[in-house]
Amino acid sequence: MHPSGKKIALSPRLSLLALAAILALGTVGPAFANSADFVRSLWPQAQAQGVSRAAYEAAFAGYSYSPKIMELTRKQPEFSQTVQQYVDRRVTDAQASKGRAMRGEWNQTLTGAQQRYGVQPEIVLAIWGMETNFGGFMGGENTIHALATLVEGGYRADFFRRELLTALRIISDGNVSPSNMVGSWAGAMGHTQFMPSSFMAYAVDYNGDGRKDIWNSVPDALGSTANYLKRFGWRPGETWGYEIKLPAGFNFAAARQLERAPLSQWQAMGITRVSGKPFPRQGDMARIYMPAGAAGPSFLLLPNFDVIKRYNNSDSYALAVGHLADRIIGGGQFAASWPSGDYALSKEQRAQVQSLLARAGYDVGSPDGVIGPKTRAAVMAYQNRAGLPADGHVSGRLLDMLKR
Repeated sequence: MHPSGKKIALSPRLSLLALAAILALGTVGPAFANSADFVRSLWPQAQAQGVSRAAYEAAFAGYSYSPKIMELTRKQPEFSQTVQQYVDRRVTDAQASKGRAMRGEWNQTLTGAQQRYGVQPEIVLAIWGMETNFGGFMGGENTIHALATLVEGGYRADFFRRELLTALRIISDGNVSPSNMVGSWAGAMGHTQFMPSSFMAYAVDYNGDGRKDIWNSVPDALGSTANYLKRFGWRPGETWGYEIKLPAGFNFAAARQLERAPLSQWQAMGITRVSGKPFPRQGDMARIYMPAGAAGPSFLLLPNFDVIKRYNNSDSYALAVGHLADRIIGGGQFAASWPSGDYALSKEQRAQVQSLLARAGYDVGSPDGVIGPKTRAAVMAYQNRAGLPADGHVSGRLLDMLKR
């Protein structure tokens, strides 16, 4: 029932690598008197996008504004997991085992997709596992109705209106029926959770039946994911990165200033692979990543890592995908252990770190909870004075030390 108390009345003929982009809250508040007015107002825009009237009416059959969907926009929590917590909860022995089983079951599809798009099977499998537990749960919301509620309710209306119009076009083109177009409350759909705009740009009819069906066709979903990665620059035959060992006395300040450099340059700084194997291509550009600072696992990340981030713009997500992919093909846990007792910081806690550093005489600028170069330099100066590895890492453990 819409807050106005009215249900939409329609003709008797009626028969979302975007999560990270929508975590911030938008302005929320019904922008229309009722759902019927909203649906009528949207039709000219849908018609201009090539949506048929029949598809439009079918898509909105039974639609009413959903307070439940709007409530979910208000309950998006601030990210409160360390990288360790994020990865450990998503990359498990059970997930790796299931990934290996799925590799056997869908080997022909995955091998064919690799030949066509150049993306290794384990990467496609890892994304599938991360997004929907290999199709175990793809979301239970009617995509059109969920997106329509977000637009009608005024939540990031411009963004979700574009996704809604695109979803209507997908139905109108005959790729899926309205009742089968289901996904998350924010519009991510199918086995590998494409937003409608990503579906339109990158989905493929891999099984050749004339439809791009990422909901019911595993080959279409896996092929579409491989195509997506290829289109964003996946480098065939290359991995996502390497777990590395840092030498004693490693110059963290120089590493932060270096940003991206050839593997040969990182090697000249004393960095080696934990496996003991040489880097296969010395000229590959890489950046260093220390998600828990010097106390935890460290990595050199290659260009394919950033391609994974086009699916979800999060280092934690891409690391989990890469690690799960490695586990699927027989790799083990990270060689280095994670530090104990660490926890993620809220923005207020990050500001507290800055305030405590400023109180101790370090220049952090204005304590605003945003960790920039000035704060990193202050942290490194504090760590040097305290006899700690000067990695510049801001964490719960650092906050606890500053409070003492």
